[in-house]
Amino acid sequence: MSHYRPPAPPKTPLITPEGYQVLVDELDYLWRVKRPEVTRSVSEAAAQGDRSENAEYIYGKKLLREIDRRVRFLEKRLPELRVVREHPSDPARIYFGATVELEDLETGEELRVRIVGPDEIDPKRNWISIDAPMARALLKKAIDDEVPVERPAGKAVFLVLDVRYSESQEKA
Repeated sequence: MSHYRPPAPPKTPLITPEGYQVLVDELDYLWRVKRPEVTRSVSEAAAQGDRSENAEYIYGKKLLREIDRRVRFLEKRLPELRVVREHPSDPARIYFGATVELEDLETGEELRVRIVGPDEIDPKRNWISIDAPMARALLKKAIDDEVPVERPAGKAVFLVLDVRYSESQEKA
């Protein structure tokens, strides 16, 4: 039996300036701070003798592999990314970087989402990937448009209440 797994769909290379800076800072932290710390602790654990039963050594080596994996990923991903600094020519429509206020027409519940790149999604802040079905449905819509969205919980229809692009709104 084959263990073939089709390749994952490519991620959209868009990212906000803030999201790009977060990834650059993470790479810098991992390379200049975290990796040297873990390397030092692995050296100290190795100096204690038998490595086969030394939990600190084994854990440290595992942690080093995880750090190196993340560093390799970031070094490969950062050059692929395209930082979107400018706002669209039509700020009344929904595009990448927009913060959108929505109302679920069935429940009356209001929802605010921000459309960001796949590398910066944050469910706690309702930041959704531009590749997400909801974001795809919202693209190019404007205030007062009704937007049908196919969700895992079933189909829903949302009304667009507001569209904004300013960075200062994201601090809240």
